[in-house]
Amino acid sequence: MRRVGTCIDRAKAVFREHGGMLRTSKALRLGIPPLTLYEMRDSGVIEKLSRGLYRLTSMPPLSNPDLVAVALRVPDSVLCLISALAFHNLTVQIPHEIQIAVSRNSRTPRIDHPPVRVFRFAEDAFHVGIETHKVDRILVRVYSPEKTIADCFKYRSKVGTDTAIEALRLYKEQRRAKIDDILKFARVCRVEKVMRPYLEALLQAVARQQLL
Repeated sequence: MRRVGTCIDRAKAVFREHGGMLRTSKALRLGIPPLTLYEMRDSGVIEKLSRGLYRLTSMPPLSNPDLVAVALRVPDSVLCLISALAFHNLTVQIPHEIQIAVSRNSRTPRIDHPPVRVFRFAEDAFHVGIETHKVDRILVRVYSPEKTIADCFKYRSKVGTDTAIEALRLYKEQRRAKIDDILKFARVCRVEKVMRPYLEALLQAVARQQLL
């Protein structure tokens, strides 16, 4: 019994060294035996966040457990579209799924929980405009506000044109508009012609504000 407790104490230390969360495969690579993981799970020392992903129950509550779980399960993905808009406070919608982008040539991730919707981006559009933020001590990749707006116009049939226009309006109201960046990403996403009337209206609104 003492040996089991010692193994669990060592395993808990390994978990803490890695932010309190580990995937099963990584835990095994770090020397935590499968039996110890089962003991920790059954005794409530760790909790299951998603398939193959566990966290110490003694850690402070997560502010966004679904987002953290997806970031750990699919580290090469990028938060996109409605989920990225919500992250940047550019929508009034409440996302009911985590929307992520993956490279067109990558394998489709399989996640049973939380609900995830995967979008395959072309290589040139996938690798640009990525920001890295810390959420609950975990690095999360998310597209910048400017890239996300361009993506929403490209995928307007999926997210709705109204959502893309609303995001552009909120963007203008909440921050200093980076029109050049939006245009750059609009070209990458091949929606420059679609976005140009809305960007011209944005420029006119910004100009009026500067005159006040």
